[in-house]
Amino acid sequence: MGEKKQKVLMIEDDRFLRKVYRNKLTLAGFEFIEAINGQEGLNKIISEKPDIILLDLILPKINGFDVLIELKRNKEIKDIPVIILSNLNQESDKKRGLSLGAQEYLVKPEVSLSDVVNYVKELAVKTT
Repeated sequence: MGEKKQKVLMIEDDRFLRKVYRNKLTLAGFEFIEAINGQEGLNKIISEKPDIILLDLILPKINGFDVLIELKRNKEIKDIPVIILSNLNQESDKKRGLSLGAQEYLVKPEVSLSDVVNYVKELAVKTT
């Protein structure tokens, strides 16, 4: 029996970024799910119950901060670890994201694709 792949949900409106991460995380052995806006992201969190969430903050419909707030309010999904992956580089945004319950706050231009995959792998080990 092969072990069940861990699911990573990426909530990101940039199609190119989703594709790059889909390829990289699938190669790393994860099941990859994606959502293109905050509302779809919340729906997929509830229906798919991913193991890890990669969350952008600047999203159509519902922004990433509000997704995080809703996620933490729902006792069924509040323990799913979230990595914020955003272009927002303000200290206030970082503090807010972490205070709302994100495990990690990564700034897109400052972090490589491999770094993000490594963060996901580290979290995956902690959540098994």
